[in-house]
Amino acid sequence: MFTSTGSRGLYKAPLSKGLLLVLSGLTVMLSLLPQYQHMFEYNLQAASQQQQVWRFLCGRLVCLDVKDSFCSGLLIYNFRIFERRFGSRKYASFMLATWCFSALVDFLLAQAFSFFFKFEVEELPAGLLAPIFALFVPFYSSIPRVSVTRVLGRINITNKTLVYIVGLQLLTSSPFMWLLALSGLISGALYHSNVFCLQKLVFVPAWLCSVARYLLEPLFSSSQPTNEAPLGMGATLDIQRQQRMDQLDQQILLAQFNEARTNARHQAQAGLLQWSRLFPSLRRRRAAQPQPQAQAQPSAPPPPLDNSVAEDQVARLVEMGFSRLDALEALRASNNDINMATNFLLQH
Repeated sequence: MFTSTGSRGLYKAPLSKGLLLVLSGLTVMLSLLPQYQHMFEYNLQAASQQQQVWRFLCGRLVCLDVKDSFCSGLLIYNFRIFERRFGSRKYASFMLATWCFSALVDFLLAQAFSFFFKFEVEELPAGLLAPIFALFVPFYSSIPRVSVTRVLGRINITNKTLVYIVGLQLLTSSPFMWLLALSGLISGALYHSNVFCLQKLVFVPAWLCSVARYLLEPLFSSSQPTNEAPLGMGATLDIQRQQRMDQLDQQILLAQFNEARTNARHQAQAGLLQWSRLFPSLRRRRAAQPQPQAQAQPSAPPPPLDNSVAEDQVARLVEMGFSRLDALEALRASNNDINMATNFLLQH
């Protein structure tokens, strides 16, 4: 796996699923009906000089190129982790804010390019491209890099390599795609850092989320995947063995995580001194030694919980959006391995 988005499909990501189905369907429909493609062209000259403002709406939704639509769909599918982490409402607010603000940045960048290089930018690639490039900002800042393998002994392949390769392919598909990419990165950085209070100015209202939850979520929601997924029937013996080892590793890590959480909860309830272990009850003492002359021996206290967790690793996990308690328990369960703890928190 080259990505860190998990393998649960589109579970708890109805907005991402809706964008994939609707936008890809519109792209296929326009490819079959080419006489209507001119209505969805992102023509800046027609929007500014002929006052066709509707092109900022129609030209920035549907990809007219099938290759751009395919790359955009792959990126939306990989970025579905942000909808699971932020929630559908905050994720929709991010997409809406970057989509609106990038329209202004597109126009300003096109005017600056024509002013400095004396070349008029008439048309830009169509589609939901600027918000997709804006998602690279939280992807770069909040998703950790986990080394997967090395090529030729020097090139390090991580879990984020494939996403960057798809983004580079989308960037080089059209001559002026760099302008949309730059506009999306600027919009994503401004919204992510909350410059000009964009997170408060542009957001999806609660009533609209309630309407979408009752009308659209039943259509685009996905069922919860089962934990015990069957192995591939056509896989080779080595692949089946590797899949079974991965399942066993996840089960062992989950058991250690639950055990660490239970021990931490018992220790918090008992306080610094565990009186129940130092002084057992009379009922247990009589059952163990029925003779009145015998003297009960207090049971030895349990070994203390290993709290040697680096604070910088805890801080890194907290900055990613996890709670401090979950970060501590994941690091204890994974023997202070930051990569294993991160993958475990993202999957569970």
